[in-house]
Amino acid sequence: MIKNHKPIGGQAGMNYAIRRFLQLIPILFGITFLSFLLMYLAGSDAVTEMYSNRGVEVAQEIIDERKAALGLNLPFFQQYLNWLGAMLQGNMGISYVTGEDVLTAFMRKLPATLLLTGSAVAVTVLISLPCGILAAVRHDRLVDLLLRFGSFLGNAMPNFFVAMLLMEFLGIQLGILPVIASGTDIESAIMPTLTLAIAMSAKYLRQVRSAVLEELNKEYVQGARARGVSANVILWKNVMKAAMLTIMTLLALSIGSLLGGTAIIESIFMWDGVGKLAVDAINMRDYPLIQAYVMWMAIIYVFVNLTADLLYHYFDPRIRLGGSAK
Repeated sequence: MIKNHKPIGGQAGMNYAIRRFLQLIPILFGITFLSFLLMYLAGSDAVTEMYSNRGVEVAQEIIDERKAALGLNLPFFQQYLNWLGAMLQGNMGISYVTGEDVLTAFMRKLPATLLLTGSAVAVTVLISLPCGILAAVRHDRLVDLLLRFGSFLGNAMPNFFVAMLLMEFLGIQLGILPVIASGTDIESAIMPTLTLAIAMSAKYLRQVRSAVLEELNKEYVQGARARGVSANVILWKNVMKAAMLTIMTLLALSIGSLLGGTAIIESIFMWDGVGKLAVDAINMRDYPLIQAYVMWMAIIYVFVNLTADLLYHYFDPRIRLGGSAK
């Protein structure tokens, strides 16, 4: 079996990556179809919502004329195929509310979300990685129990509740940070970053602890200890190397989750990113913007899962050998 093994760096690896990518394409199309169908069945549209928000009476003929101009009077499948064909050509449509090009509006908000995501991931790594390692090394001791208790609290509190606590304590009581973001500067990013990082750190601290603890309990660690190898060498040269694949995968998935799931936090802190843009679009039934956000999330999750799969295939010989055995 080992003689027939081909590493992922060669042609076999390229074929595997292409095959996995092709398997994910139908998922993307399925997501776009389901999201478009759900919006179609919502029972309202951007034209009706727009005139309702203005608080004025508008003749039905004007509403129908506006719907026809936007193509909202067409059958569902025709609307979907028109949108899909334009999207495949790089045209994500025009906002029903603002009349702005969707892709232009989306790309203008994207840097703010990338900044928030990058800072949240960095803080999460700085908290969860050392604390998870410390909890595993001090297994069932006071430090471990305290860290596990803190992780339980962090997991139990939803993001919006953490946001309100931080706004009350740091923004209102101490007055050291703005309650509402005044832009996309570092000062305004601190509270939304902490809100996201607290919940993620609580979750990934336990994952890091579990991965490191699993490696510490394996026979090769016990053998190294019996040979007199120092605990630091075992931890950093053996255990962390073996556990790093799991940690890298968790980190990759957290990045995908953040890039697609910061909508609530961005809305609470008025952070001007794609998440807040999506929430505003949902309130206004601005379907092209909603579809752009759905595609954004779908592409992120597909790409991140593909990357994690390829990392496993590259770093874990058990998966490569299993694949060559087929």
